[in-house]
Amino acid sequence: MSESVPGGPKATVIQTEELDPAAAGWLADRCNLVVFPRERLATVNGELSDVRGMVVRTYTKVDGQLLDHLPGLRVVGRAGVGLENIDVDACKDRGIAVVHTPDANSSAVAEYVFSMLFAELRRHRYLDVPVSCEDWCAMRRELRAPSQLCELTIGIIGLGRVGSRIARIASAFGANVLYHDIAEIPPANRHGAACVDRETLLSNSDIVTIHIDARPGNTGLFDAGLLKLLKPGAILVNTSRGQVINAGDLASHLNRNPAALALLDVHPVEPFPADYPLLGLPNARLSPHLAAATDLANRNMSWVVRDVWRVLRGERPEFAAEASK
Repeated sequence: MSESVPGGPKATVIQTEELDPAAAGWLADRCNLVVFPRERLATVNGELSDVRGMVVRTYTKVDGQLLDHLPGLRVVGRAGVGLENIDVDACKDRGIAVVHTPDANSSAVAEYVFSMLFAELRRHRYLDVPVSCEDWCAMRRELRAPSQLCELTIGIIGLGRVGSRIARIASAFGANVLYHDIAEIPPANRHGAACVDRETLLSNSDIVTIHIDARPGNTGLFDAGLLKLLKPGAILVNTSRGQVINAGDLASHLNRNPAALALLDVHPVEPFPADYPLLGLPNARLSPHLAAATDLANRNMSWVVRDVWRVLRGERPEFAAEASK
């Protein structure tokens, strides 16, 4: 596919980030699909006037300034869940539909939470040579886990699609599960988790895992005031949005509490810079936004193209994003 935007009888749709080839091919059979790397969007000047659709992922910023260069745009497809990189209100004001894939990667993210936890709770060592009886016994003593999941309390901030999966998995392991959510959660979706206020959850949990969006009220939510409520040795997990944690305050918390641990897959700036306060801390584990990085999740997210095509055909999309006003 060319990076230019040719004309033609089919509606032109630009793809700014990677999509599963099957989904991209499906849309290309129906539209004039053009790969237009997001880095080029900063320099556009009129060449996108014929574009009717856009498919983006995490790092393409769709704001009013970009939309001014897309006067014919009818739909933005977000191959993923979060909409922080898309000004949904600005799109709505211009009559542009925004569609996404709200449940595409929930299982992948839940799996990743437990993969990080078990890497810390149940350390591994594999042998490829024989060892002495003395070394064998020493390794068994060294790697003995101080606790099992069934002894711990897991607190879930946000019992939505991912949070409810975390509750179900944790309950199956026998953990005590607490949750806090601003919404009323039906009992059937709690999976044995007990509803408590946020302060009670933070002060009573051995593990706190965050699953909230980045609405303005959540930016910097986990600051020094909330972090001080955590147990000194609590594990804090964030696979939701990097902006919800004040990184400087978390760094201070980790420095004051060497037994504490932060497992962070998302960060306020990605990739994070050299002056990231959490970089280099021995009790901070920083991963490069991998929670949804599975082939299945990638395929699920990429099929947002179906809703893009529905909008272009004048049909109602299955997963339309809601504007805030």
